[in-house]
Amino acid sequence: MSVMVDRPTQQLRRVQVLRTPAPLRRERPRLYAIDGLRLVAALMVAVHHYAGSWRVDQPANAVWDRPVSEIMPTVYRLATYGWIGVEIFFVISGFVICMSCWGRTPRQFFVSRVIRLYPAYWFGIVFTTLFVVAVPGVWDRLKVRDILLNLTMLQSGSGVDSVDGVYWTLWSELRFYLLFLAVVATGLTYRKVVVFCCVWGAAAMLAPVADFRLLTLAANPDGAWFFIAGLALYLMHRFGQDLLLWGILALAWLMGQRQLGIRIDDFEHVSGWRGCTALFTAFLLLMVAIALGATDRIRWRWLVTAGSLTYPLYLIHYVAGTTLISRLRDTTDPRLLVALVIAGFLVLSWLVHRFVERPVARLLKRGLDTSFARLRNAEA
Repeated sequence: MSVMVDRPTQQLRRVQVLRTPAPLRRERPRLYAIDGLRLVAALMVAVHHYAGSWRVDQPANAVWDRPVSEIMPTVYRLATYGWIGVEIFFVISGFVICMSCWGRTPRQFFVSRVIRLYPAYWFGIVFTTLFVVAVPGVWDRLKVRDILLNLTMLQSGSGVDSVDGVYWTLWSELRFYLLFLAVVATGLTYRKVVVFCCVWGAAAMLAPVADFRLLTLAANPDGAWFFIAGLALYLMHRFGQDLLLWGILALAWLMGQRQLGIRIDDFEHVSGWRGCTALFTAFLLLMVAIALGATDRIRWRWLVTAGSLTYPLYLIHYVAGTTLISRLRDTTDPRLLVALVIAGFLVLSWLVHRFVERPVARLLKRGLDTSFARLRNAEA
């Protein structure tokens, strides 16, 4: 009799099972390279918003007052591709969520997502709202009732604008978590995650064609294939590569490159499909190298701190950062200004992580654990 050994970064092996087998496990090494990639993706998005988006390249725009391509053309040409950092986030999210949920119960999955997402997000809502009130002229302030609804993180599902436009990605993340929760509830295995990737991919392809709005909403065809790529990469990391996983990843690349083109046509308008596809391809190849253990020797502790800055930076950089630039654009060199604004938000992100995320997450975890314990006792 033979079994698949559940080891990270190792190939599939067939081993002889003893009568009383002892589970072969070892502590999974932290993937420091992924922490670094997360920060790189966040910085790409920030630079894009400040110096490479269609909005800031319009005449008399509220941020720079003239097209940014005239102010710093070289930075602009590079920054136009920074929006792909969002798709990189989605791939990493698929990888990390599958890794962190393996062996966990649905309750543990739910608690881990709440304490990870909401503390910094709530801070972002308050911080951005106060910034818009204090420094008007670039962004409109939402109605109080809409700001309060934003605290739920469900505003996109209710047809309400977000306090900060970058929060649209959280709606994609939440739908992914909801779908993946169904697999977590049955116990994660190689086979179940592969089936989930196939079923979700089929739904993402068929729902828009069938004009089935509810299924389209749940299947999230705009982001599904990036998350699926991350799931396949994690299975490579945990169980080793095989033709099936390479096939899922190849299909995710084919569907993903088309989705990049659609986003360029419908929203971005500033970058080329070839460049974006080349960046996406290079990133996926780098993730394959990480999944197969090529970066295991990278153990730089500072990358953990770098990774912890990513989520707060993403949440607070856009509205407040572009507003700051609009006030300071005539005081210094524009390239230096962009660098200083990003540096300032990195410092603020560390403060948010240290003094908001960590303590509030501990309080939330304690409260949620107590609540779920009460539910179990009530059922008993």
